[in-house]
Amino acid sequence: MIKVSIADNQPVVHFGIKSYFNNNKDISIVGNAQHYEEVQDLMKSKSFDILVIDLELDGLVSINFVKQMIKDFPKVKIIIYSNLSEQIYTPNAIKAGVAAYVHKNSSLEDLEATIKKVAEGEIIFSEDVKKKLALIAKQNKSERLYRKLSSREIEVLRYLSDGKKNNEISKILGLNEKTISTYKLRLLTKLNVTNLVDLVNKAKTLEIV
Repeated sequence: MIKVSIADNQPVVHFGIKSYFNNNKDISIVGNAQHYEEVQDLMKSKSFDILVIDLELDGLVSINFVKQMIKDFPKVKIIIYSNLSEQIYTPNAIKAGVAAYVHKNSSLEDLEATIKKVAEGEIIFSEDVKKKLALIAKQNKSERLYRKLSSREIEVLRYLSDGKKNNEISKILGLNEKTISTYKLRLLTKLNVTNLVDLVNKAKTLEIV
């Protein structure tokens, strides 16, 4: 039996996944969390094989948190289950060490198949992810701009797009405010814009946020 825990902000997601896997002969949902702190408690208190987690989980402010979880709990394999843009976030998630990335537009049957393959030791991308990543090489120079962004720059850009100020972002990410300003300047340069409004619009056009 594959033991799975779910970490997601939305109760309906927990209910839907738990209902789908109820009486499943291969997979059992043994834990639930709606905040990153609860995930940490789950990892320490429960024994399970796979964590299915949303990158937008409350308290999960950086992909580096996922990377640290993988380092601290190497026996637990992590599947990202999120609405965030796959072609943007999948590469960084895989670099962090996750076993799979499944978009929430995918069916629960796809999630089930992924869980089973990950339990067998495979690293899985959904077919949609594969297609989108395959298109990257065919994109023009402006469309490939986001590939120059680091995972930290993408995180800062997400918070800027949400309307957060530099001092707010610094507190969320635990960084110096001057460091956030530096990231902001890098983003302006890399995306070839001169102000925050254009930066956010460019990010939305390229589906970075």
